Amino acid sequence: MMPKSLARHAHPPRNPVRRLCLQMSAGLALGSLLPRAARAQTASQASAPEAASLGDWSAREVQSLVARIVDRNQLPEALVTRLIAQAQYSATVARLILPGPPGKKNWKVYRSRFLDSLRIGAGSDFMQEFGIWFQRAQERYGVPPHIVAGILGVETIYGSNMGNFRVLDALSTLALRYPAQAPRDRSAYFGVQLGDFFQWCARDARDPLKVRGSYAGAIGMPQFMPESILKYAVDFDDDGGIDLINDPADAIGSVASYLAAKGWVRGQPTHFPLQLPQSLPPDTLAALLAPDITPTFTADQLVAMGLPLLPQARAYAGKLAVVQLPNAGADPDYVLGTDNFYVITRYNQSAFYALAVIELGEVVSAAATAAKTQS
Repeated sequence: MMPKSLARHAHPPRNPVRRLCLQMSAGLALGSLLPRAARAQTASQASAPEAASLGDWSAREVQSLVARIVDRNQLPEALVTRLIAQAQYSATVARLILPGPPGKKNWKVYRSRFLDSLRIGAGSDFMQEFGIWFQRAQERYGVPPHIVAGILGVETIYGSNMGNFRVLDALSTLALRYPAQAPRDRSAYFGVQLGDFFQWCARDARDPLKVRGSYAGAIGMPQFMPESILKYAVDFDDDGGIDLINDPADAIGSVASYLAAKGWVRGQPTHFPLQLPQSLPPDTLAALLAPDITPTFTADQLVAMGLPLLPQARAYAGKLAVVQLPNAGADPDYVLGTDNFYVITRYNQSAFYALAVIELGEVVSAAATAAKTQS
């Protein structure tokens, strides 16, 4: 039986206007795909003076963004302008996009946030319910079920927390009012995401005024940014549409598709345990850590530098990264990351994230197997 938290993942009715989206390349405007009320609203706003309709955004800023979106996404200029005119600035989004206060990194605390009973229980249920799609994803893309399960668990607790920000507002805020106090200006990136969001809505007959996601504009169970949806999302159950919000099969297949596109190597491990000797010179450690998560060293090179590798690590033919996992004031943990460990960090550029995904996935997979055996 499907858990209550997953009840909303049942397939919605097919939208009868979906076929019209295929005519976008022939010039069909996305505005014709909006609900009647939304079309009436945009029409009335378009007839108002521009300064009033643009609200928090200046006309010059909007015109520049619209021009970039029209050029990249080949959408009607009037339509893009009308949609952005309905976006609302979100101070919460602007605040949340800023990095947190500096502090000592602590892998054990970070790990505990994700390997908890809530995620493990939800993940076990999810893998039992949709196990066939995990297996098919592995067959097609080579990505093991526990890796996909770990990502879906870390990202949204298997669809139970996909974000409640209107994506139009989040992306417009970050494209037009990216906080000045941020370490670097990423407004151009979010402008690209906004255009790709409009393009995705056109392609899949979605109302851009209603789609909800994270404060950064990430969407669905796997929290794909719009650009990633267009590039990597797949209709994994061949039901005629790609739905990362309501369709677990598409979410599972799309995560595997993404990792495969980023270079996942079928059958390769993600990492090996590593215990550093106390006698390792500080300059040697610094040299080992300099490449960070990028696989750089062969097993023979690491042995020559004084690392005692386990037999399976010594037998590994690819490059390895010495990954340090700080534990605040305590001694750090270490692992040897492979190319596949690095691929997981393309989803989120953090060694903490990658190892949490791996370990959560392993625990969830074991729990699902045990539950299936007992039933």
